[in-house]
Amino acid sequence: MMDQADRPRRGRRAAGATNALNRDKIVLAALALLDERGLAAFSVRDLAKAMGVFPAAIYWHVPSRNQLLAAIVAHVLRDLAPPPMKDWRDWLRALFRRYRAAVRAHPTIAPLIGAQLVSNTGLDFAMIEAVLRVLSGAGFEGQRLVDAFNVVTAAQVGFVTLEFAPPPPEGADEWVDGMRALVGSVPAGDYPMLAAHMPRMHNRSFTLRWQNGTVVPLDSSFEAYVETVVAGLERLAQRGA
Repeated sequence: MMDQADRPRRGRRAAGATNALNRDKIVLAALALLDERGLAAFSVRDLAKAMGVFPAAIYWHVPSRNQLLAAIVAHVLRDLAPPPMKDWRDWLRALFRRYRAAVRAHPTIAPLIGAQLVSNTGLDFAMIEAVLRVLSGAGFEGQRLVDAFNVVTAAQVGFVTLEFAPPPPEGADEWVDGMRALVGSVPAGDYPMLAAHMPRMHNRSFTLRWQNGTVVPLDSSFEAYVETVVAGLERLAQRGA
């Protein structure tokens, strides 16, 4: 049986732990747990346990799991906008590279950004303003400016979300073995182009991988992607001039 004299002391320790909490500490601890376990296994209950507090203490500072996930995304993508540059194309190149570097440091957030609207809660108005300002300087205006903004956002998120897509959380070894066997079984007579390029493509191209960009980064493909997007936007800007 618990000694009655222990109860006030425990209560004081719990209260002290709660008082020591703040939103920043919770977000950092949540990010560490997310990095360790992945999005599917992340829960506020486990976060509270890891921090030595009750879940209610977490919710006092961050009202919901969705808001916590949005705060994590906002933290990872903070200070994403590059400094001002003379050439708007160089600014976009830098933006795409900085975004990829941020997600590469915490790849478990990639599916959260790319596939779930909950991350929109962590809006960075300064970032949106910076992109609009750069695109406006490139010659986009009105609906064309909105279209170009959507292109930049989709381009920024799309490649990186694919590159850092997580492996299956369960049965990973069996899945890897299956992928290796599948990719290695391409009949050259039926698919000569694929078979000829397979030495360069296996585990280093989308749909033919069993490891993501944290292990096998797709650097040259990413740079080709960035140049394609920038060139396309430049063409659109010239068309509207």
